[in-house]
Amino acid sequence: MKTLLLRDRAVSTENPAFIMAIVNATPDSFFSESRGSLERALKMIDEGADILDIGGESTRPGSEYVDADEEIRRVVPLVKEIRKHSDIPISIDTRKKSVMQAAFDAGADILNDVSALEDDDGMADFCAETKIPVVLMHKRGIPGNMQNDTRYGNVFDEVSRYLEERATFALSKGIEAGKIIVDPGVGFGKDLDGNIQLIKNCGKLCDGKYPVLMALSRKTCIGQMTGRDVEGRLYGTLAADMLSVLNGAFMVRVHDCAPCVDTFAVLKSLL
Repeated sequence: MKTLLLRDRAVSTENPAFIMAIVNATPDSFFSESRGSLERALKMIDEGADILDIGGESTRPGSEYVDADEEIRRVVPLVKEIRKHSDIPISIDTRKKSVMQAAFDAGADILNDVSALEDDDGMADFCAETKIPVVLMHKRGIPGNMQNDTRYGNVFDEVSRYLEERATFALSKGIEAGKIIVDPGVGFGKDLDGNIQLIKNCGKLCDGKYPVLMALSRKTCIGQMTGRDVEGRLYGTLAADMLSVLNGAFMVRVHDCAPCVDTFAVLKSLL
């Protein structure tokens, strides 16, 4: 059993890893079926999601940032609607304190920050004060240019060192060690070989000090390995998620909840 500490409660899953289902409140996320509203959120809950991850700003390669007011307009009403139906943990995929504040006030529980607390000076203090869990992700550059330079001396060592530094920063701000999750940022400024190395060694990030989130669903690297376009990457994603869990992942972020639930049920039975 896996357990995650929220602000005021602990949540657990019988799955081999937490399943974080994506609900994108955006018009331009790379997988169109992930774009949705309350209907999609409730569908993910019915299919067995442990956590919902709501984003109002796409971070796909080539995307452009949106301002905080627009992001709040996209995200907060959805959080409020979900809370009328479910107490499922809700993660907010944002880099902005004002967005996280508004979503938290509406009932959100977790910050998923692609900037690892770098983009907003007030974010770390807010997370420490509210005692919410924080996902710290590695990336290089911004979505508009992050694939321009994917060269590393040693991709695993550099990503792990960065995440360790950001975790140390979070600790210095008063965020509890037990509420830090790290994400190597597969697809964010990495080439295929780099992504493969991170998938193979994910459980060793930061010497295993922090639980690891792997976000692999339908990404370009899955397409490179399978030769499939976005719509055809489900089976490759399931294989990558399963291997990530075997390699130490604590949580997986997915577009397709029901297939992941079935995959994990088989994995659990055979472990």
